[in-house]
Amino acid sequence: MDKAIILAGGQGKRMKADMPKPLFKVLGEPMLDWVIAACESAGISDICVVKGFRGEMIDEHLGGRYTTVLQAERLGTGHAVMQAIPFLSEDASGSTLVLCGDAPFIDETTIREALALHNEQGNAVTVITSELEEPFGYGRIIRSADGSVSAIVEQKDATDEQKAVKEINSGTYWFRTADLIDALGKLTNNNAQNEYYLTDTLGIAVSEGKKAGAYKSANPDIIKGANDRKELLEFNNYARMKVFEKHMMNGVEFTCLDGIIIERSVEIGQGTEILPGTILRGDTKIGSGCKIGPNVVIENSTIGDGTVVNTAQIYDSEVEENVNIGPFVHIRPDCRIGKESKIGDFVEVKNSGIGEKTAIAHLAYIGDSDIGRKVNIGCGTVTVNYDGITKNRCVIGDNSFIGCNTNLIAPVKLGKAVYTAAGTTVTRDIPDYALAIERGVMKINEGYTIRKLKTKQGK
Repeated sequence: MDKAIILAGGQGKRMKADMPKPLFKVLGEPMLDWVIAACESAGISDICVVKGFRGEMIDEHLGGRYTTVLQAERLGTGHAVMQAIPFLSEDASGSTLVLCGDAPFIDETTIREALALHNEQGNAVTVITSELEEPFGYGRIIRSADGSVSAIVEQKDATDEQKAVKEINSGTYWFRTADLIDALGKLTNNNAQNEYYLTDTLGIAVSEGKKAGAYKSANPDIIKGANDRKELLEFNNYARMKVFEKHMMNGVEFTCLDGIIIERSVEIGQGTEILPGTILRGDTKIGSGCKIGPNVVIENSTIGDGTVVNTAQIYDSEVEENVNIGPFVHIRPDCRIGKESKIGDFVEVKNSGIGEKTAIAHLAYIGDSDIGRKVNIGCGTVTVNYDGITKNRCVIGDNSFIGCNTNLIAPVKLGKAVYTAAGTTVTRDIPDYALAIERGVMKINEGYTIRKLKTKQGK
């Protein structure tokens, strides 16, 4: 069975933060998750993550989904992989991919094609390479006359001739698992850094007559690794533009990219327009022919075709087709907004179902409620869903009209086509087709203001 070992022990001191570098995010996802996703997309699910600095944060993030091992001392990449020998020994029959947890742009195609070459050539190790015009700082690929790889030489150990080589080590390798276990036991730290280099396993394999090869990736971005906040910002900008390009090729319209962030997991239908200030995160699906923005946040939600969302935040909810939302709307988790409904300015909806063609035009709070079709919710309406101990639900039937400043004290159920007069507080169920009026008796004290003003002026 093929495996993967992801090296994720780096601190990233130049990031100026007390967390492992692979947990820094690119487009909302930790770099480590980008690497894991590439492995899984390539069909590799048996994964071991080598943790180091603040390793408990890696464990907490992964939540037990993958094997983790601790590199207690930072003694080089070879030493890091040594910590995973028990993981490797569980099944040494296949091949193992070793890659870096802070190089997020490794891709499925590179992983698959490198493995195919690795198996075809019968290599003990296949290094994934790239070419750079300015290769300073990277390990150089040293090839034999027949084109095979004889060594990888680190920058600090390279001769002037070797430093002129432009083919560099990406830091990602395929190993025959049994050969990797054997080579790890033979590593030494006889180098300028006194570290155990994983790259030395290639020389060990060649010295024993085993084959070492290289796969030159068509993706030059596989070598990118963020070392400080400036580079992390560059990563985010680069990934952001790649996402925009993908959506534009699929027929999504952008007239200006200012303030727009779209995570790579987001799906957007043809003919939708995305306006400035829009942030789309997580498992979000936007339909066709929508207009999203300006100043919108949508997270883990589905938006139906033809829907308009303007200056709103929507979380973990479903909005159906041809809905008009905004401005200044907050849709909290677990809501379903029915077709052709309207959620207008300064409306908050929480854990509620809103029926088709229902209008909540402005200044209302709807929480823990089930509202039917073609209901009109008047300005200032509040579902009073919390009694200080428990949350209770309100139900409003189809074709009802809720007058302005109505308070619905949950739990309460309104039948079909119920009307409430403005200013009513509803404390019990209302039957179908009824009008509910609840108001105190208005008293008028004539001349009150004149008397009050005279008293005030006399002071």
